[in-house]
Amino acid sequence: MSYNKADFDNAFASLKDDMLFGVATSSYQIEGSAFGNCGPSHWDDFAKIEGAITGGHDGSVACDHYHLYESDLDLIADAGFDAYRFSFSWPRLLPEAHNQINPDGLSFYDRLIDGMLARGLSPFATLYHWDLPSRLADKQGWRHRDTAHYFADYTDIIMRHFGDRLTTIAPINEPWCVSWLSHYWGHHAPGLRDLDATAKAMHYVQLAHGLSIQVMRESGHNNLGCVLNKEYAVPVDDSAEAMAAADLFDATYSRWFEDSIFKGQYPSSVLSVFEPFMPRGFEEDLKLIQQPLDWAGVNYYTRSVVSPDPTEPHFGFSCGRGDLPKTDMGWEIEPEGLRFFLDRLHKEYCPDLPIYITENGMAHAEAWQDGICHDEARISYFAAHLEAVSQARDAGANIKGYFAWSLLDNFEWAFGYDKRFGLVYVDYETQQRHPKASYYAWQDALKAQRR
Repeated sequence: MSYNKADFDNAFASLKDDMLFGVATSSYQIEGSAFGNCGPSHWDDFAKIEGAITGGHDGSVACDHYHLYESDLDLIADAGFDAYRFSFSWPRLLPEAHNQINPDGLSFYDRLIDGMLARGLSPFATLYHWDLPSRLADKQGWRHRDTAHYFADYTDIIMRHFGDRLTTIAPINEPWCVSWLSHYWGHHAPGLRDLDATAKAMHYVQLAHGLSIQVMRESGHNNLGCVLNKEYAVPVDDSAEAMAAADLFDATYSRWFEDSIFKGQYPSSVLSVFEPFMPRGFEEDLKLIQQPLDWAGVNYYTRSVVSPDPTEPHFGFSCGRGDLPKTDMGWEIEPEGLRFFLDRLHKEYCPDLPIYITENGMAHAEAWQDGICHDEARISYFAAHLEAVSQARDAGANIKGYFAWSLLDNFEWAFGYDKRFGLVYVDYETQQRHPKASYYAWQDALKAQRR
């Protein structure tokens, strides 16, 4: 992408007056699972499988945020952001049993949340960002109904200890990744490639969402939402077969989760494949999944070019990339996709709800010059996507906030430490932090807003 800081400043200026801006991270990616008596998660187990993670990396140290959280919070506040979207670690709080709380985990999140509040940062909490305790993964994890009920118990523990200090709460980050990416494509923990496992995980992760919202509502909490990831599906050509394949991809990736949360139903096209493997009586859970929400969150990064694929045994599509500029992940840069999902969410699913862009950003192989880590392409990425947000808001979407992913370079799941999404460069050998050009672009824009 061509770089022009004026584009970023102009896009930001069109949104600044009544929107909240923040940065996002997740527990396993930055905290370090080796610290504070944190229990093992299925990501610790997955990392032990040869070839599962680039470089054989794991999250045992990550960014050592467990010890360095004060300076990391200073970075957020010094940039001028309004909010910090973070996640709790289930195995850190409950390392050994579902009702045996780790005091070190409680103390860490007490310090972290109080540190946010002391700096004027609004805590946007996610209860689960993929680090399932190994003790539950060993009992079939998201393939088993009990996991959803254990998640409800975990929700109650968090809310009793921290709920009065949280600005917003979402139960589960990116349920598509928790279920499909991890159980059908096998790219994430637990690394399965099984249709039966996928059908059950796709349902039980939604049931967990509904039970969690129910627990929080019954305890009197508000500002509850969902965080759904989106990938813009475009057909490889204008044939009927390609358009049908793209529609089915969209149904599995996005509409399965949108339809169940906002309409109390699953897309028939996906259900026709899953039905022989769905849990008995799953229909009775749909009302519980369709809990009223206070806001909706969108995570967006890229698009997929979808082709019909007769060799794919169950869904008959395959995904690739086109000829648009790409990030260091090989993901195409397509801001129109973000505009599409914001418009659809507003028009078809929740016309009156506030919407937050809860993640948006790019991996970029930065270059150093004169002591500065240059990532001007990331600034251009933000500018283009902020412009799409502005257009969607002008068209009527009730967009209230935007979170850049991510504050720090971190453990990027199956890519280990090979890909860098941060506004702040992390030297993993020394754990030193170095703000990048994109950090300073945000800082300049946010400070100008407050003049």
